[in-house]
Amino acid sequence: MGNVLYRWDLRCLFITLIDDPQELDWFLAHVVTPEWHFQHDAGRPLAETVAERIISFPKYESHIRAYAARFNETIPGPVPGSLDLVKRLHQNNVAIFGITNFGSEFWHGFRPHAPVFDCFEDIVVSGDEKLMKPDPAIYHLALNRFDRKPEQCLFIDDRLENVAAATDLGIAGHVFETAGALQQDLVARGLL
Repeated sequence: MGNVLYRWDLRCLFITLIDDPQELDWFLAHVVTPEWHFQHDAGRPLAETVAERIISFPKYESHIRAYAARFNETIPGPVPGSLDLVKRLHQNNVAIFGITNFGSEFWHGFRPHAPVFDCFEDIVVSGDEKLMKPDPAIYHLALNRFDRKPEQCLFIDDRLENVAAATDLGIAGHVFETAGALQQDLVARGLL
């Protein structure tokens, strides 16, 4: 979902809370980092991680709490053209499923604001399953849940390692860069 359908950038929230650009860079490199955030994608609850982080960085308690309470502000909007592709696939009766690395609490806070996911038949959320891409186990879980064989699927992701893990299982893959390039691929595959 992140950076394929919706843009995601921690900076979008914290630029509203930290005026000094150097302090902002330091904060994103040491306090609320992508690596720390990915613990939530792996299934760790916010109550645990936030409390731990506040102990380590008490000066930034309000910022760390803002991360938990205002996470949707790290998602500044859709990737240009991507939501339209989902709607067109749905109109063409192409079955759409999702596998997302997304913290469970964050997903349940974001999902109601993203009606495009009504076009999806099912979505595997890493934070719910405590499995993350590119672990092959999450792809196996998705194939079983979606009742699909690898050769029936096309996996789209912005990270090469996630696509490589899918293709290793026999799933066709597309490394997302732009909606325009994806559209060309979907047309070539006869999906649009």
